[in-house]
Amino acid sequence: MGPSETLEEKYYIKEVDTDKKSIYCHHDLMGELLIPTHKHEKAQMLYSEGGIVHVTTETKSYFLPARHFIWIPAGIKHSIHPNSEHVMMRNLYFPIDSNEDLFYQKEGIYPINDLLLQMMLFTNRWNGNLKKGTRNFSIANAIKAILPEICLTNLPLSLPLAKDIRLNKIITYLDKNLGETILFSDLANRFGFSERSLYRLFQKDLGMSFIQYFTIRRILKAIELLLEKKLSVSEVAQAVGYSSVPTFSNTFFKILGQRPSDYLKGIEILKK
Repeated sequence: MGPSETLEEKYYIKEVDTDKKSIYCHHDLMGELLIPTHKHEKAQMLYSEGGIVHVTTETKSYFLPARHFIWIPAGIKHSIHPNSEHVMMRNLYFPIDSNEDLFYQKEGIYPINDLLLQMMLFTNRWNGNLKKGTRNFSIANAIKAILPEICLTNLPLSLPLAKDIRLNKIITYLDKNLGETILFSDLANRFGFSERSLYRLFQKDLGMSFIQYFTIRRILKAIELLLEKKLSVSEVAQAVGYSSVPTFSNTFFKILGQRPSDYLKGIEILKK
């Protein structure tokens, strides 16, 4: 048996699609720091607790914080990288229906509200195929049916993957200096670009400006630091380059839809 087969069996990936009409359910502690690239014929709803999960598709790197879920449409190749082996992942895999709502055809990250959280926790003791016509199938299907009604904000918790080698070097530099004030002119200078050509490179390769990219990257780092609970909100703001806490809080709100302090309260709810 080759290593890829071992991994597939270990990660129940083959089982997900064995019954085309079932909803497949899998809840487990990660236990590993990588689920290699794979895809399913079913769409996947992945909810995580206790840490951060990075989901990488062929074009984007998604950042899934605790108390949020990612919807991965059927057939999308992806790998999963949690930041800790102790992250709890709850997965529901849904068969595709004809004439589905457009919601189900788009990748997206959404906050989980109390109703969805209770419904997900209700499925906690289920594992494996939920057969069509059973009570458990109907309950899981209700979770899917309600998503387009209540998940109105697809959060921009993803960054495009750079294809240009020169841009990769710049992004590595930015990652190491998230707490510093970085002027675009200095950045261009440091890497031997004119401002105009670097601006164009960001737009062409990533589809966004330097400011958009750097802002999202900083806020993603802030979420990581808030989850670690070692720093106060003002210390987190400083660590990701904001000298003003209100500016940090407003930027955080624009991206995540809640204030840093409220996000922290949501995490505490899970712990109780």
